Amino acid sequence: MRRKHCRDVERISARAMRDSAEMNQISYDVYLNLLLEIALSRVKYEGLPDSVDPRYLELQLITNGSAIYFRDEVLGDLCLGNMSGGKWDIYNVPTRRRAFAANGYQKELDKNNSVIIFNNMLRTPDLLGLRLFATRLAQLDRVIDVNVSAQKTPVVICASEQQRLSMLQLYKKYEGNEPFIFGNKNLNIEDVKVLNTEAPYVSDKIHRLKCNIYNDCLSSLGVTNAAVNKAERVNAAEISAGMGGTFAIRNSMMNAREQAVEQINKMFDQNINVEWNNDNVWANELAGGKNNGEVYGNGGGIMQDNRGGEVLS
Repeated sequence: MRRKHCRDVERISARAMRDSAEMNQISYDVYLNLLLEIALSRVKYEGLPDSVDPRYLELQLITNGSAIYFRDEVLGDLCLGNMSGGKWDIYNVPTRRRAFAANGYQKELDKNNSVIIFNNMLRTPDLLGLRLFATRLAQLDRVIDVNVSAQKTPVVICASEQQRLSMLQLYKKYEGNEPFIFGNKNLNIEDVKVLNTEAPYVSDKIHRLKCNIYNDCLSSLGVTNAAVNKAERVNAAEISAGMGGTFAIRNSMMNAREQAVEQINKMFDQNINVEWNNDNVWANELAGGKNNGEVYGNGGGIMQDNRGGEVLS
């Protein structure tokens, strides 16, 4: 009997661990997909040939740090994954490149018939940082899950095996909110110990921390965010100063794309344009206010252009 009991406990514990690991992985995947979606929606292209997929272009930049634009004799203009090799010029730009696709397509290229598009001025991908932030957000989400579950505050009742049935009946009455619980004269309550496993509620604090980390992630992507304590009254100038790092990141990634677009237009006689997906609506709501642009008032405000510059509305 004891062996069977041990096997049951081990089986239940193993299942609980699998369920917990699965929820951890799901939480991570959900956040990583969310952050990738945000990263993919940051910029928009105009004038791209129909043979160039802007989604694939941005996905290559986010995950690999670069993509390569060239002209195929049959397929027309393409923008695919880039594998750099060979010699480097004086500005550390590879002179030999290889375009590749998941279906096995490959093409050897050089600086005279292709343009490398970099993700930012450091020429690094965003994926590593997104994985880090997704891990942190998922961990905090799981902490909240555990803390909320702990609010059920189960009561541990220690009693002898002979009193087990009596304790179950008494607990049912307790759960049923009965004002009086009657026991017979043979009930020995001195041998019964009760442990209250009440846990403090900290989910609200963890959620605030999660929001701060989420805003940090948005800033690292160059995306404006509401990293402001609503209890405070702040004006548009204070918000703009706080967003300086966000706009610097945005400038880095936009400068890299604009430089590449300029070279592509010159080499392939195109009229492509890249710009930030405008968040003026958000900025106007955030910066609105009568009293020196206080963000939680009403009235006219300050709008931001594509690079974060202020434009009076």
